[in-house]
Amino acid sequence: MKTLGVGFSSVNERTVVAAARAWRGYRARGGKRERVVADFLIGAHAMEQCDRLLSRDRGFYRECFHGLKLLDPSAGLA
Repeated sequence: MKTLGVGFSSVNERTVVAAARAWRGYRARGGKRERVVADFLIGAHAMEQCDRLLSRDRGFYRECFHGLKLLDPSAGLA
């Protein structure tokens, strides 16, 4: 992973708070409890501590994490 330039960063308090806000907004908009906490932690971590997220679940992440740069592997990685 180091050769590819991929690093590790643990989740910090700011990210956990962002995940909680995203979850609260999701539920307030009528979101069902089908989503797990990991979905919100992943999105918040990408938004707060990284520069993008690789995911096919574009709709959920766009709805809950406005401004998050998403890469969809099925659409090609330009």
